[in-house]
Amino acid sequence: MVRSGCLILGLTGCLGQTGGPGALSPAAALPWLACDALPTGEGEGTWYDADGTGACGFDPPDPDAPLLVAAMNAPDWNGSLPCGACARVQGPQGEVVVQIVDLCPECRAGDLDLSPEAFVRLAPLVDGRIPITWALEPCPVSGPLALRVADGSNPYWLAVQVLDHRNPVAAVQVRFDDRWYDLPRADWNHFIADQGLGNGPFVLRAVDVHGDVVVDRSVALREGVAQAAPAQFAVCDGAEPESAE
Repeated sequence: MVRSGCLILGLTGCLGQTGGPGALSPAAALPWLACDALPTGEGEGTWYDADGTGACGFDPPDPDAPLLVAAMNAPDWNGSLPCGACARVQGPQGEVVVQIVDLCPECRAGDLDLSPEAFVRLAPLVDGRIPITWALEPCPVSGPLALRVADGSNPYWLAVQVLDHRNPVAAVQVRFDDRWYDLPRADWNHFIADQGLGNGPFVLRAVDVHGDVVVDRSVALREGVAQAAPAQFAVCDGAEPESAE
């Protein structure tokens, strides 16, 4: 595991049939968040008939585990940045940690739409709408994060998603001729190469909002398959990130 001063997630390999980065832009260095600077909110909590899927594009979770998930309000959606993040939510009668898996288009800033199993840890379902506060925090994951090439990807168009990550994912980037290029983030929680990246395999580096980097040098062009990376994002310790090439 390495650290970078840029919020980037990268791919390396053949970039389309032209042998270049196409329409991609060179990566821009961005500031990372301090450990205690993850987003927070205050608003209203509601509940909906959640199944763990939604705008973040995640698969249904383990049916035998409690379904503790939420949909983020539109003003705080930020192009899908909260997807996969965990939020500690406090309500009138308790608190619960949920994972953000969906978008609530009609919710106002600070609001969360919760699964019933999450809502009942804060108040009875009959209350319907309650005051809440929330703060994003590291997810209690075990094992490495995973990278998934989206269905429909091919040498001429590709979308990549990061799964099972401890901290929110900042960006995606592709390496070509010793340079990194940004893969634009779509609001459906994928990073897109509109002109493709060729046949692969690709070298990806995933970077979280604190600047921590996980490098995977053997990601295959396999549609819909979650490919385990060598490591997981580190617990943020406040150390200054180092450069990663």
